[in-house]
Amino acid sequence: MRIDIISDTICPWCFIGKRRLERALTASPGVTPEIAWHPFQLNPDMPPEGMDRSHYLEAKFGGAARARDIYRVVTRAAQSAGLGLDIEAIRRTPNTLASHRLIYRARADGRQQAVVEALFQAYFLDGRDIGQVPVLADIAAAAGLDRDVVRAYLESDQDQDLVRAEDVRARKLGINGVPCFIIDGRYAVSGAQEPEVFQQVFAVASGNARETEPTA
Repeated sequence: MRIDIISDTICPWCFIGKRRLERALTASPGVTPEIAWHPFQLNPDMPPEGMDRSHYLEAKFGGAARARDIYRVVTRAAQSAGLGLDIEAIRRTPNTLASHRLIYRARADGRQQAVVEALFQAYFLDGRDIGQVPVLADIAAAAGLDRDVVRAYLESDQDQDLVRAEDVRARKLGINGVPCFIIDGRYAVSGAQEPEVFQQVFAVASGNARETEPTA
């Protein structure tokens, strides 16, 4: 079963959605997934060097107090998915183009899943700046890629236009928030839905349930 996931590497709901999808797949032994990750930048106008986290929260949410209220909800949802996010450890909000290029590059080596997981963990659990090439090279190496090859790739402009074009394509398809999961090219699941929602869509896509409107 083909599962295309449109996400951003600094989106906590994308990390939560990944865990919920994994739970749904574990509970669906008849489903053999072919998963591909696609880029979406929540902040496409972010400066290349990123932004101080406090300044970002001020601009996006109107200040730290409002951000704490929002992230309190995120943290509870993450805990229910088995994730202990350390939001306070994040000091910079990065431009995510380079991290998306790393994911794109990892596809050719069959390491996308490992790279995506490593990126989420680095940002949300360790507070690392995943907009920095040396950090991304270390993450790539830990996920089984060649550090030097990846660093040279990220220091070039290779595939930048392709990754940006994928982002634009997602928006043209009407996707304006992430995560978004496209199942078998036919069914869209928007947001970090509970595992049961994914299981229902798997059943419909597999022809094992009466076909209703399965999008969420």
